[in-house]
Amino acid sequence: MNSPQNPDLIIENSTKWSISIYELLHKHFIRQVVYVPDSGHSSLINQCHRDRTIETIVMSTEEEGVAHLSGAWLGGDRGLMLMQSSGVGNCVNMFSLITECRIPFVTFITMRGQWGEFNPWQVQMGQNTHEILSLSGFVVHTIDNPEDVVETIDAGLKLAFDSSRAIAVLLSQRLIGRKEFVEK
Repeated sequence: MNSPQNPDLIIENSTKWSISIYELLHKHFIRQVVYVPDSGHSSLINQCHRDRTIETIVMSTEEEGVAHLSGAWLGGDRGLMLMQSSGVGNCVNMFSLITECRIPFVTFITMRGQWGEFNPWQVQMGQNTHEILSLSGFVVHTIDNPEDVVETIDAGLKLAFDSSRAIAVLLSQRLIGRKEFVEK
């Protein structure tokens, strides 16, 4: 039986790979980052908010992010959407905008409903996220190990903007650490 993960270790590991992701945003000229608040992305979100060269915008729903980044692209900016796997289902209709118009689109998705999930309500979407994205026209990459973060995200950003494709990078629960329900 696995012992619960140390929350301090999860934050430390998440901060390390999020710094690498943040550096790649500059390399690929990402100017806008939209997100629905999510603890799995919190380190990267905080870094983006501190950076005056990146417009960082909180969305109330994930589909707003699809529309916002489509407009950003049409206006000459590259962007990125951060969301949790549970938000993918909210976007399916909006995904047709980016796939039919061949708008380069990149999303980094923290996964739920996978390895060691405590919340049964997260399992359905978490187990189907990859397939839903694939059926929606996305090229999907999954990252399970911190050593794969830079190479995978670099390749995904390059593919999206060089070929006008929709790219989703799934950050697995093995990478981000599983959430624990702690009653206080």
